[in-house]
Amino acid sequence: MSELLVLDDLRAGYGAAVVIPGLSMSLAEGEALAVLGRNGVGKTTLLDSIIGVTRHRGGSLRLAGRELAGLSPERRAAAGIGWVPQERNIFRSLTVEENLTATARRGRWDLAAVYALFPRLQERRRNMGNQLSGGEQQMLAVGRALMLNPKVLLLDEPTEGLAPIIIEQLLAAIRRINREEGIATIIVEQHARKVLRVTDRALILDRGTIVHAATSAALLTDPAALEAHLGVVERRAAPA
Repeated sequence: MSELLVLDDLRAGYGAAVVIPGLSMSLAEGEALAVLGRNGVGKTTLLDSIIGVTRHRGGSLRLAGRELAGLSPERRAAAGIGWVPQERNIFRSLTVEENLTATARRGRWDLAAVYALFPRLQERRRNMGNQLSGGEQQMLAVGRALMLNPKVLLLDEPTEGLAPIIIEQLLAAIRRINREEGIATIIVEQHARKVLRVTDRALILDRGTIVHAATSAALLTDPAALEAHLGVVERRAAPA
């Protein structure tokens, strides 16, 4: 697979603070990447820097060979970056359908495709954004990003605050977006074991720097790395 998104010595932050001091990574076409780490290590800042809402301090950010550094978030979205922020940022005073079509771009992902992925949204299409449950809001946020027909989809803590059954449904949808539709995906997530099951590779950050990189399958079977970098302790079966 060819490289789709390439970060080369990216340096970025907020105001005078440099949170990403020089990070290099790449994402192949159709690949799913998990970005893991404890709270406050720069995971969200990494996504913010890709979409363009941080202060760019240096380095290169290329999508399909096109340099994006210096472009506004709107122009990056037009170039093919889809973003589902942690806050979801849906339009609470618009209906579900109006949310989906407000910023849509022509392509494979239209209302019919989003409703096929999330049938619940079709059922609720005339409801206002503020009438949705947390899970429905997250489905709407993902659907709205897909309606931009992106080359890369960024998801920041997509399962935060959701019930376990909704988490499983959402991760299944994300897996379908990546595996069946071929959209390259970067997922920032606290539920390490769950997200590793739907991704190809994983990076672990600490202080804006990559401290561990592995295939998702390898990291799933490496309890020492999970505990050392994430504090995830392997559950042991109770004695019979």
